Amino acid sequence: MSSDPLVATMEVNLMKLGGSLPVPCVQELAKEAITEVPPRYVRTDQDHPFTHDDHGSLLLQVPVIDMSKLSSSDSDLVESELEKLDAACRDWGFFQLMNHGVSCSLVEEVKLGIQEFFKLPMEEKRKFWQEEGDVEGLGQMFVASEEQKLEWGDLFFIASLPRHLRKPDLFPMLPSPFREVLDEYSSELRDLAMKILVLMAKALQMDTKDMIDLFDEGRQALRMNYYPPCPRPELVTGLTPHSDSVGLTILLQVNEMEGLQVRKEGKWVSVKPLPNAFVVNIGDILEIVTNGTYRSIEHRAMVNSMKERLSIATFYSPKLEGEFGPAPSLITLDKPALFRRIGMADYLRGLFSRELRGKSYLDIMRIA
Repeated sequence: MSSDPLVATMEVNLMKLGGSLPVPCVQELAKEAITEVPPRYVRTDQDHPFTHDDHGSLLLQVPVIDMSKLSSSDSDLVESELEKLDAACRDWGFFQLMNHGVSCSLVEEVKLGIQEFFKLPMEEKRKFWQEEGDVEGLGQMFVASEEQKLEWGDLFFIASLPRHLRKPDLFPMLPSPFREVLDEYSSELRDLAMKILVLMAKALQMDTKDMIDLFDEGRQALRMNYYPPCPRPELVTGLTPHSDSVGLTILLQVNEMEGLQVRKEGKWVSVKPLPNAFVVNIGDILEIVTNGTYRSIEHRAMVNSMKERLSIATFYSPKLEGEFGPAPSLITLDKPALFRRIGMADYLRGLFSRELRGKSYLDIMRIA
């Protein structure tokens, strides 16, 4: 425990944020060459995945934003791309970000490190397994009961920034050089997230100070996902349909297998990640901060019968000891506050005590 009273308080808060029940390792289950899916993974409550895009979804493509244009010295180019960013956040809640400034070599090292991590023998991975009553570590999240259906995938979830929030038995225990690579990646993605958030504030004509004060030195977490092949992929879900509870999510596709789908106009649209691009999406917190102007969107992860899929999501949120609500500069007589204010730690405690289900957690934040 830190000798700094503020840091010590934050560490206590983090430990008490919530937990998820322990579950079997799906990667190990898939190694058994099973032909039938165990009942607890069969999701008859979910829409079947598309085996191919129909004509309607072929016309729907997640917008692409070019970061180099947003940092150009040409003001007309900046303004034009800022309008595209604003439209993407209002209409989709998702976009792909190219020319983002994070070095390709660092991204490739992260991809390699994640692949090697999930190849570790089970006795090594067991050192990182979730403890009961915790959300960090290897396992699944949002498992609130023994009867609850499970997802066809394993995750490794860790707090990454600020560094004093890292659990001593997780991030510091990662094998080298993956630990150092992930540390550098965390810093680069924090800087990128802040750039994106400030650009969003400008697009909204929101006081940028509101955005910076809220997210500067904010809480960052990493979620590495491993979805093994499944003999009956149409019966399972890699990740349940949901909106992200955070401020901003930056997703990196680790290998060539696709699986991310976004709900748009009643259809599930498959996202085909562009080379050297990130997939960025609005989270519930940002919908609250923008007073509903930018909306978090439901998405899910599907699996296949041929090959595993890997990805890493970087979540960025306000600082743990702060509170948030609609930005004061976006509240008007014509558009009063749609959401209540809440402390970040209280928000997370409520989140981690629930099952993952659509946008249901955001709904309880609304002012009736």
